[in-house]
Amino acid sequence: MLLSHAPPLSFLLTTLLHFHPRHSSRALSSIPLFSKPLTLSLSRRSSRIQMNGVTIATVDSSTSSPDHVTGDWFSVPSLRLRDHRFTVPLDYSQGPQSSSKITVFAREVVAVGKEEQTLPYLLFLQGGPGFECRPPTESSGWIQKVCEQFRLILMDQRGTGLSTPLSVSSMSQFKSAQDLADFLKYFRADSIVKDAEFIRVRLVPNAGPWTILGQSYGGFCAVTYLSFAPQGLTQALLTGGIPPIGQGCTADSVYRACFEQIMHQNEKYYKRYPQDIKIVQELVNYLAEQEGGGVALPSGGILTPRGLQTLGLSGLGSGAGFESMHYMFERVWDPTLVPGSPKRISHYFLNAFESSISVETNPLYALLHESIYCQVKLLLSCSCMQLL
Repeated sequence: MLLSHAPPLSFLLTTLLHFHPRHSSRALSSIPLFSKPLTLSLSRRSSRIQMNGVTIATVDSSTSSPDHVTGDWFSVPSLRLRDHRFTVPLDYSQGPQSSSKITVFAREVVAVGKEEQTLPYLLFLQGGPGFECRPPTESSGWIQKVCEQFRLILMDQRGTGLSTPLSVSSMSQFKSAQDLADFLKYFRADSIVKDAEFIRVRLVPNAGPWTILGQSYGGFCAVTYLSFAPQGLTQALLTGGIPPIGQGCTADSVYRACFEQIMHQNEKYYKRYPQDIKIVQELVNYLAEQEGGGVALPSGGILTPRGLQTLGLSGLGSGAGFESMHYMFERVWDPTLVPGSPKRISHYFLNAFESSISVETNPLYALLHESIYCQVKLLLSCSCMQLL
């Protein structure tokens, strides 16, 4: 069985505000999500507001200040973009003067010709955790749809992209695992929401409320936003991501609910490519018979029968995943060039396997992913490994 990271449909069909049960925000290009916004707060703020117990003076979004640097407008096809860099506290509980600082990056996006128009703001909360917003290269898909009505803000969540990125190399500066863990606690959804509020009161005229769009993990952040700072929101749109908010809805229960969908995806895959049944069986047996229970990967790790299941993360849970995985299995074995040579898994397959599951450029995903399903005071002990 190959694992899928596509969320179970039954788990995602719950409606919260505006929500469409598709994993990708491309759904926005075909459905009228913006037709009937749910108003949480329409009060406009004055030029001085309270945030985390501190009085903040708001400024025009076109100007720069010590904690907000605004770049010049530039263009991609049919879009105009402008960069913003904000200096924010690492730990908001210490206050802006006491805490050490990090940088949070956000990119403002509008349709060509709308740079100076008065438009409502929409903040996009990227999926992950641990992934940055993809820089726009043209006006298409959901971005084109959003820019018909909104001024779009693409925020790289702290620790990703251009927001003080946490990489394998940068995290190696910490002397111990405990020091790193103590630092990473400031990169969860609660801090992401506080960053968003920090940005909102500096970008939106009169610190008014804005719309948020949460995709996948961004939906988790959107629900946190609704809990911590609903006064900053006009509406919340969720696509493909609702956290476990019910009583007793633990990481274990989420995985259990997901298994039914995983089985369904496996059945669909082997129905489409029945020839792969024999290939996968042969591959699993080959791996199990090797000394150490697997074969060496290019990076130095070991591919085991259990590890092979992680191909489902991309192969069963993404748009063209079935096809990509099938083409990988087509090239799983090296050809026999010299008679009598032992059978070997091809370097092509081993490299493609690693590439398909790698989080090397976004290690926060691996470090924080399972913990986002945990409730307060609930200990985490590798739920997925226990239930497999």
